[in-house]
Amino acid sequence: MADAETIATEILAKAGVTVGGTAAHDIAVHDPRFYDRVLSERELGLGESYQDGWWDANQLDEFLTVVQTADLRSLIRPSLAMASATLGARLRNQQTKRLATTNARAHYDIGNELYERMLDKRMIYTCGYWREATDLDSAQEAKLDLICRKLGLERGMRLLDIGCGWGGFAQLAAERYDVHVTGISPAGEQVAVARERTASLPVRIEQLDYREVEGSFDRITSIGMMEHVGPKNLGTLFEKCRELLEPDGVMLHHSIGSNDWKSVGDPWFNKYIFPGGVLPSLGQVARAAEGDWSVEDVHNFGPDYDTTLMAWHENISARWHEVPQYDERFRRTWDYYLLGSAAAFRSRSSQLFQMVFTRSRQRRGVFPTIR
Repeated sequence: MADAETIATEILAKAGVTVGGTAAHDIAVHDPRFYDRVLSERELGLGESYQDGWWDANQLDEFLTVVQTADLRSLIRPSLAMASATLGARLRNQQTKRLATTNARAHYDIGNELYERMLDKRMIYTCGYWREATDLDSAQEAKLDLICRKLGLERGMRLLDIGCGWGGFAQLAAERYDVHVTGISPAGEQVAVARERTASLPVRIEQLDYREVEGSFDRITSIGMMEHVGPKNLGTLFEKCRELLEPDGVMLHHSIGSNDWKSVGDPWFNKYIFPGGVLPSLGQVARAAEGDWSVEDVHNFGPDYDTTLMAWHENISARWHEVPQYDERFRRTWDYYLLGSAAAFRSRSSQLFQMVFTRSRQRRGVFPTIR
């Protein structure tokens, strides 16, 4: 029987990856335990062994791109422990109100010092729109304005921003379109910054779960929040939005999307980056919206997230020395997260959807397609 190194090397070779090679996507193995770990724990073992310094790539984003393009994970049978953990995750609701708050804080409350150095001037932590943009700031401005135009914002409207982050979108919408914004987030550090950023504007920021919101709104948006809802709660999200949105209102969800119908997330990302996060497919979103909503527009600009993530990585790589509280293992974790995510969009394993909805049977006429 072939040993773990031989088997793993043969699997890597199917994607054109050479251990010790010189191509951008080749890797160097520093600890031979790497092979057993990857074969027994698949993507979790690959990520954790990188965090531990057991291997490096000549260019990590390129290595992870070819791994995902070739779907090497499908060539490795999951261990009994992994299969059991996946089954448990499918059975449980990982985004109850209590868990959703805990999950959000695990990622968004790790220190604003990191995000201030990584993101653009408005601290927008979602995909930019690079159609005409030449830098991160302009790509994020273009994305936010695109959302405002798709929503058809007009002076005096009441806008609900679900998952408002550090308040950048609420700020732009209030300043540029003169609307009244309610922004919500379960993450305390985000809420504090968002309140400070929008203090002089007609904006109210609340530390809430979306299931706790009350009121009536002309427009609703969520930007990078649907990934955290969980497949068991997508119907609940749409039901809540139906309760909150005026009959002739418009709703937009900006979300990373999966090509496949999924009930659980990537095990490494679930453990270290976004606990409880699951990327919804268009099919899952459409099922949740059936009956009550008309899908007016779906806009996929997933490749723009590759560009955005590489800009974030460039920003933080140049400034790690300014945040010494994050140690070397955290830096490797963050590199793996950013570059692995870029690889997912580069390989078209992940998509970025902007989806516009209106209340079914409530709005007449052709909805304009805006790009």
